[in-house]
Amino acid sequence: MLDGAVSMIRVPVPPEMLRWACERAGHDVAHVAERVPQLWAWVRRERQPTLKQLERLAKVTHTPLGYLFLPEPPEERLPVPDYRTVSGSAAAKPSPDLLDTLYTMQRRQAWLRESLVEHEAEPLPFVGSARLGDEPDAAGREMRRALNLDEGWAAGVRTWEDAVGELRRAIEHLGVMAVINGVVGNNTHRRLRVEEFRGFALTDPYAPLIFVNGADAKSAQMFTLAHELAHIWLGTEGVSGFDTLLPGGTEVEDWCNRAAAELLAPTQEVRARWMEVRRSPNRFDSLARTFKVSPVVAARRALDVTLIDRSTFFDFYERYVKRERKRATKATGGDFFNNQNTRVGELFATQVLHAAMEGRIGFKEAYDLTGLRGGTFQKYARRLGMDLP
Repeated sequence: MLDGAVSMIRVPVPPEMLRWACERAGHDVAHVAERVPQLWAWVRRERQPTLKQLERLAKVTHTPLGYLFLPEPPEERLPVPDYRTVSGSAAAKPSPDLLDTLYTMQRRQAWLRESLVEHEAEPLPFVGSARLGDEPDAAGREMRRALNLDEGWAAGVRTWEDAVGELRRAIEHLGVMAVINGVVGNNTHRRLRVEEFRGFALTDPYAPLIFVNGADAKSAQMFTLAHELAHIWLGTEGVSGFDTLLPGGTEVEDWCNRAAAELLAPTQEVRARWMEVRRSPNRFDSLARTFKVSPVVAARRALDVTLIDRSTFFDFYERYVKRERKRATKATGGDFFNNQNTRVGELFATQVLHAAMEGRIGFKEAYDLTGLRGGTFQKYARRLGMDLP
């Protein structure tokens, strides 16, 4: 009875905060009012919302409830460095979707780090092992050796999707959490925008994590996985966008781009394959299929190793961008439980499941950490070969 009375208490909220919450979610008041009909009355100060109604608004706009009680909008910043710059201009303010994803990944990383340290795990030697002054191509080759990727491995994989899966598993085998997700958690109504970011890296000597925007094309995901792994090698965490692969970005991003390119498309293999496709009108597409990267990455590699000149690259780049803009991206669902291996990551999920089975954490905490609940959690555990009590 008391809870019901509290929820009916009306609370004063400045109209400016109501408008800000809508704008923060990428909408205007009219759009949000379709789901929260009382909103216009609150904005016009004709009525005050109840606590329950305010909770509804917070949920619809993905705004922390406490923010709505502030006298003015807070300045929200990314909790990690922002490398999403083009020509020296800073990227737009982070969306709630990006912020929520970052905070979730940070929480998972902190939990795994604590668990590993408690079990006296050794720090991973490759985290932060490189320096900006190092040759990025050499770092790319070192990363490839650490991942145990044989020469021509990508050419022997049938599809880009299979290649992404194989690369992600190799990264997790190193001890790096590799998460690929195109939505916030499992909420398919909150799709991550490729225009905002393509990935990010969270460095830590015990529990490094890389996140790839799964809404992106599979060929682009390949490069993002390698790029974010280069961030781990360099020991520089942050959010990446790299809308283009043109020179002139930040020093860190240029270094990571070059290391990633050498990892995925080694110079010697590119030169050898080029001799076979150089006269083909679709030579960059052929290179892309061989290394399971995007055609623009293939073209940039050809430029890097002096197989083409800059004018050839830029001509192709402009045509490629125009072509890609005409393509409509369609999201595919796939098997829910297979998706969890990329959205949660087997490395992290296995650690959480063991902790729950051993009684080190409760199942509620395990549900919160993985984003799975009840029967779904149990079924996913069985898929990983674990029978929970």
